[in-house]
Amino acid sequence: MKILLIHQYFLEKNDGGGSRFNEMARLWAGEGHEVTVIAGMVHYNTGKKPERYKGKYFYKDLQFYDGVDVMRCHVSESYNSNFVGRLWAYFSFVFSGIWAGLFLVKKKHDIILVTSPPLFVGIIAYVLAVFKRLPFVFEVRDLWPESAIDTGVLKSKPIIKFAYWFEKFIYGKAKMINVLTPAFRDKLIHEKGVPASKVAFIPNAADFSLAEAQVVNFDSVAFRKTAGLEGKFVITYVGAHGVANHLEQLIEAAALLRDTEVVFQLIGGGMQKKMLQALVAEKGLTNVIFRDSVPKHEVFRYILASDMGASVLKKVDTFKTIYSNKTFDYMSCRKPVLLAIDGVSRELVEAAECGVYVEPENAGDIAEKIRGLLDKPELLKEMGDNGYDYAVAHFDRVVLAGRYLGLLRCARNEVASLRSQ
Repeated sequence: MKILLIHQYFLEKNDGGGSRFNEMARLWAGEGHEVTVIAGMVHYNTGKKPERYKGKYFYKDLQFYDGVDVMRCHVSESYNSNFVGRLWAYFSFVFSGIWAGLFLVKKKHDIILVTSPPLFVGIIAYVLAVFKRLPFVFEVRDLWPESAIDTGVLKSKPIIKFAYWFEKFIYGKAKMINVLTPAFRDKLIHEKGVPASKVAFIPNAADFSLAEAQVVNFDSVAFRKTAGLEGKFVITYVGAHGVANHLEQLIEAAALLRDTEVVFQLIGGGMQKKMLQALVAEKGLTNVIFRDSVPKHEVFRYILASDMGASVLKKVDTFKTIYSNKTFDYMSCRKPVLLAIDGVSRELVEAAECGVYVEPENAGDIAEKIRGLLDKPELLKEMGDNGYDYAVAHFDRVVLAGRYLGLLRCARNEVASLRSQ
């Protein structure tokens, strides 16, 4: 099958961040399928273009992986400046993505797959679907515009009104919709009126291959010493430092844990990082370490050398519906999860018995729960092992990639059948 994937944030090789579709595309290509990706040039954490894209509107990366071609398209570097800048970054990709799909991507495809957020990438999928006479599958990784409204990123009433209208429009035009959590499925069916027969549930997945590759000959004691973490109880957060993540809660907890050996290690970038660094300096904290984004294979070493992994988000109702990507990375590394996200993420961690739930934005509860684990290495190991076993049983990326391929085949075949009648 020939798949056209539209993903604004498709990662560079070995880049840090959510690599769901990097791994999916690689696995599909490994089975003999062809994947073409229309992607943006700007990383969602840094908001910057790599040097090789400077001055270019398009960059064709043939054989990004064997069987995977990537067409990088212009995205404005205003992404992390302010709301207007971010909105322009979204629409600059819409325009460049449509142009690339119509005039630069020469291969013929069987189906289009588009993943959101941002919601507006659906415009690219719809336009290309019309001109190329192809069905498209729309994936919901995050409820948008709800998450943008709840975090205060989206405030303009006309834009909110347009976003809700377009959401309904794109759900109607998609042949199938895949959601990443059962809460998303319920929301689409019971509140947004999407037919149940149109909604599939293929969740995020754990990448055991990258984690397990680091275990061989990995000396966590030596790594801790080199990283300045020797003798510390290390809690690592990997991901964006943005408004939605609300990492202030970890910094407030760090202030309450000054008298312990607890260290919070925050790896990544984003529009709030400088503010967070200033907050740490203002409080005079020495138990918060900031690190820049690191390649995906390397970030697993930091996780493996930690005592816990943190998954945190702002305390808003919309985030009760999501699974945090990084939770699966911690599970694949056998590390217990410090979870400050209520809802389905809490249900997952409690069902797997792989971590501790803390009330989001409650620094006192975070600090108290951490203190309760400091002298319990056996419990930490048990939770880590539980998470790994649960992820193997329910969230193996190889298995889920096969299910996703089945979904794409079904959508393609249904359209082919209708056309032949």
